[in-house]
Amino acid sequence: MKSTDLIDRIAEATGGTKADAKTALETVIASIVQAAEVGDEVSLPGFGKFTVRHTAARTGRNPATGAEMQIPASRKLVFAPAKAVKDALAGADQKKA
Repeated sequence: MKSTDLIDRIAEATGGTKADAKTALETVIASIVQAAEVGDEVSLPGFGKFTVRHTAARTGRNPATGAEMQIPASRKLVFAPAKAVKDALAGADQKKA
């Protein structure tokens, strides 16, 4: 699904315009990014949780040359789905089987 598809669904469900739905979606995404920048957790009950995970610096290998290289420490945005989402995905897998 693309963001335009999501915007269409939001506009249809709310009876609003696509412009309003686009603004709403952009606001939600920007808010999640702003919270992540300061290290806050964003919890959406029934959907999941966005958290920032810190990874330590480490030594890795360049896959092309095999040479050792330093991989710097970083922060990553991680999503953990809620139980309802996990159950929905597990149910979808069972329907395919």
